[in-house]
Amino acid sequence: MKIIDDLKSYLRKEWAFLMALLAVGSAAAQTAPRELTLKDAINYALENKAEAKKAKLSIENSEYQIQEVRARALPTISASGNLTYNPILQLNALPGDFFGAPGTTILAPLGQEWVSTAGVNLNQTIFDMSVFTGLKAARSTREFYQVNAQLTEEQVIERVANNYYQVYVQRQQLSVIDSTYANTSQVRDIIKGQYDNGLAKKIDLDRMNVNLSNINTQRVQLKNALQLQENALKFYMGMPIETPIMLPETEFSVTPLNLNETPDSTNRTEYQVLKKQERLLYFNKKSIQAAYFPTLSVTAGYNYIGQGPELPWFAKPSDGVYWSDFSTLGASINIPIFNGFGTRSRVRQATIELKNIEEDLKDTKLSLDLAFENAKTQINNSIVTINSQKENVKLAQEVLDDTQNNYQNGLATLTDLLDAETSYIEAQNNYTSALLDFKLAEVQLIKAKGELRTLTN
Repeated sequence: MKIIDDLKSYLRKEWAFLMALLAVGSAAAQTAPRELTLKDAINYALENKAEAKKAKLSIENSEYQIQEVRARALPTISASGNLTYNPILQLNALPGDFFGAPGTTILAPLGQEWVSTAGVNLNQTIFDMSVFTGLKAARSTREFYQVNAQLTEEQVIERVANNYYQVYVQRQQLSVIDSTYANTSQVRDIIKGQYDNGLAKKIDLDRMNVNLSNINTQRVQLKNALQLQENALKFYMGMPIETPIMLPETEFSVTPLNLNETPDSTNRTEYQVLKKQERLLYFNKKSIQAAYFPTLSVTAGYNYIGQGPELPWFAKPSDGVYWSDFSTLGASINIPIFNGFGTRSRVRQATIELKNIEEDLKDTKLSLDLAFENAKTQINNSIVTINSQKENVKLAQEVLDDTQNNYQNGLATLTDLLDAETSYIEAQNNYTSALLDFKLAEVQLIKAKGELRTLTN
């Protein structure tokens, strides 16, 4: 028995140890940062961001709208039934001539105490201009939602790309400030050693401590700004804010772009959305004008009626209850003649809406052309700035290295060293800012060409 108890105890310990390992592994998996390329971030946003999901739902909803309009052209069939009890029958005054008593009036009840009917009725529209117009408008509505979904996806791509590049730039700035902090700490330690040995002044050590504290403050500020920017990126991706992310350690390349090509702005999604809206407004005007046309419909019905002195259900003629059927066929036409110029006023309002959207189309085309030209100008300026700042960073690094070496050999002052550090940080930040401006302008240029979807490949 002791052996069995020892074995059970051993197994319980092994099981607890295994569960602990699984828990640690699970926790590690949950906290492991997710590496995100720009392509990954965009594709994730297109699958998870609320705007993209709602745009897809709008396309699905447009199918139901088409079915709703189509239903107006199909027959409507309804079944009805009723049961009526007449405790007091109405007496009708009838001439006695019908009953062999001329010159007299007889009060006779008509009907039965119990009446029950059941029937089926059909109504079919033969001609209604508003139905035909509505079917065309419904199809255009589907096309509108499809184009609008494409526009929504492009907006999601643009926001994600812009925020992704901003996160990257802030990470680069943080990397620079971390490196500067490490180098400054080494210099401060050297000065402290010299001060401890009486080879340096206390003011030099104090200035280095102040400078180190300032750099550390910049580090903290950059870390906070980076966290905020990462949270913004996750929001635009539709990703849970608590999910840790990591950008791959790759430098964004500044590739030559074709700036000679002038895209046709009328092919842009923003312009096409307005064109679809114009089409819908056209059908709206047509549906209002349909009120000038007559409408024609037919109806048919088949009914069964039971009457008698008692409840007709399940009763027989021997009970005094009789059942019979009857049917109806009919046609109705409605010809509008005059409605106080109400239709004319609505048509003119619809015409004004069409003229308004024509102006919107002109303004949108002008705005899209402006955005393209501005993107080209920004890219040209950014390339010049990037090349200049890249050389400036290289020169600032050389000056900082030489100044640090000279300071350690007593050939440069502490002020020279601090100025060189400041210049290097400023040059590096200017370079990353110019790179950010280029990438943001690149996104706008790709957008102006209508090629934002290429960023998902």
